[in-house]
Amino acid sequence: MLRRDFLKAAPAAAMIVASTARGGTYSMLSGGASMTDHIQPFQYEGVKLLESRFRQQYQLARDFYYAVPDDDILHGFRASAGLSTPGQTLGGWRAKNSSTVFGQWLSGMARMYRATGDSAIRDKAVQLMMEWGKTIKPDGDCGMRHYPFDKMVCGLVDLQMFGDCPDAIHLLSKITGWASKTFSRENIPARARPDGIYQGRPSEWYTLSENLFRAYKQTGDPVFKAFGEVWLYHAYWDKFRDTAAPSDAHGVHAYSHTNSFSSAAMAYAVTSDPMYLQIIRNAYDYMQNFQCYATGGFGPAETFMSPDGGLGRALEGRYNTFETVCGSWAGFKLSRYLMQFTGEARFGDWIERLLYNGIGAALPITGAGKNFYYSDYRLAGGMKVYNWENYTCCSGTYIQNVVDYHNLIYFKSETALFVNLYVPSEVFWAHSDGEVKLVQETNYPEADTVSIKLEMKRKMKFTLNFRVPGWSSGMSISVNGIPSKDACAKGTWASIEREWTSGDRVQIVIPLSFRMEPVDKQHPHRVAIVRGPVVYVIEADYHEPLFRLPEEDADLVKWLVPDKISGLYRVVLPDGGRVVSKFHPFYEVGEGFPYKMYFDKDQLPVSLW
Repeated sequence: MLRRDFLKAAPAAAMIVASTARGGTYSMLSGGASMTDHIQPFQYEGVKLLESRFRQQYQLARDFYYAVPDDDILHGFRASAGLSTPGQTLGGWRAKNSSTVFGQWLSGMARMYRATGDSAIRDKAVQLMMEWGKTIKPDGDCGMRHYPFDKMVCGLVDLQMFGDCPDAIHLLSKITGWASKTFSRENIPARARPDGIYQGRPSEWYTLSENLFRAYKQTGDPVFKAFGEVWLYHAYWDKFRDTAAPSDAHGVHAYSHTNSFSSAAMAYAVTSDPMYLQIIRNAYDYMQNFQCYATGGFGPAETFMSPDGGLGRALEGRYNTFETVCGSWAGFKLSRYLMQFTGEARFGDWIERLLYNGIGAALPITGAGKNFYYSDYRLAGGMKVYNWENYTCCSGTYIQNVVDYHNLIYFKSETALFVNLYVPSEVFWAHSDGEVKLVQETNYPEADTVSIKLEMKRKMKFTLNFRVPGWSSGMSISVNGIPSKDACAKGTWASIEREWTSGDRVQIVIPLSFRMEPVDKQHPHRVAIVRGPVVYVIEADYHEPLFRLPEEDADLVKWLVPDKISGLYRVVLPDGGRVVSKFHPFYEVGEGFPYKMYFDKDQLPVSLW
């Protein structure tokens, strides 16, 4: 931003701060708490991933995106603007230009910078933004319509918020002024398949509000708020105002409609209208009760299923069970908003399932934009494969997902620290009495123990909260070897308030055992095998008869015993029958490895010979 532009903006900023000080609703500070918040995420700052599969996944992603040539990313934009076009097109879905992922890549890079201090990735994002800015026409025409514009708003907001780049908002104001004058506002709601417009028209218009409202919260500019209000999706959201079991909410595009609830969440953050909070609460419960598989995945054929058993029936023929990368992003966001607004631990359960069985189980982006798209849960068995085209929409959300790990593990309030995920990591928390460093060491969910160590310069009194998973039973906590009497009720926070001393240690034990989870109420015997938050799959490449699962979980626990290879389990049948195939955590399965996830335990095995 030029100095003269900054000086023009200063009075408006002062008015916003003054309004907040008088008790106004909005906080314009980057990452600041709003009056709608109960707890806050760390906004990517102060959280460090320690050695783990998640840190490795993050690093591989960072290195991939950093290596994509700037000239290739910018090629289509420059060609449309009549500028010199060094490099080449990205190909695949991005053969024309990178518009539908460009904003997401800027967003991910900005968040990486805030999370790790990686100035090289931040500099790449800023350079891309500045070069792209040269392709915008004088009137703000950036050549984008609704879908890519939404992603671009996100990227520019994040470059300002997390990338310390004020020029981003200058560009955002310019293109938003143009879009607000030229965008079609027919806003046709999605209609159920097979003959409807299941993404609405213009495509996915109902996701625009979230990032425009984020721009408003960040800047206080009423233009962003007014334009965000244009895209509120009452035609669909109102189905969830009074119920978590609407009969007519299915048949529409699964990812984008889940994503639309993040727009409702930001509408709540901006207006404080409790109607929006009730809508997203009910939407979350609808997802868990009617749309989610044991993995946390949803949307076979990218569609919400009918609540009369459609979820279970889809396993009989659909290979495209879950739009994994984009779907994980939508689930992460909705769950995080709900935790932030309500302070309730139960919303962390979906984050955990998607962490291990969704994005955390996805194949890495590689090569010339070869990316994972669908997870395959079919009854007959599936495999992880890359999409047949490069740089799909999932190449946009992949970078946002893996950096979001930094923003999902811990939450905070003025007097308490919340541990949502049990992942090797550390966090620096600025408590009012001084800084607290919490270090988390664990092999969870392969092992059941989590060790927490505290470091601080002086004794401090505060509360540590640990999420008790909704699936768990018998979780226990000890402090410095002494068992805690604090309750560990499933779906809540186990809270320990005391005066803490540097060197204090907390040990958490979360018992892990196998269980069978039915796919839906209409298919009580169609089950997945789950241990803790992790879905297990059996190898499907051996020529051996299938076996029938036991009726009870207690028997399943006896059947599955640890293999010599850590993390794997072999099957010991009570009749002495030999089973070569072993059970693996779904997240460990690699490309092209055949597996079977769902089983009909009430049917006898098919005889092949």
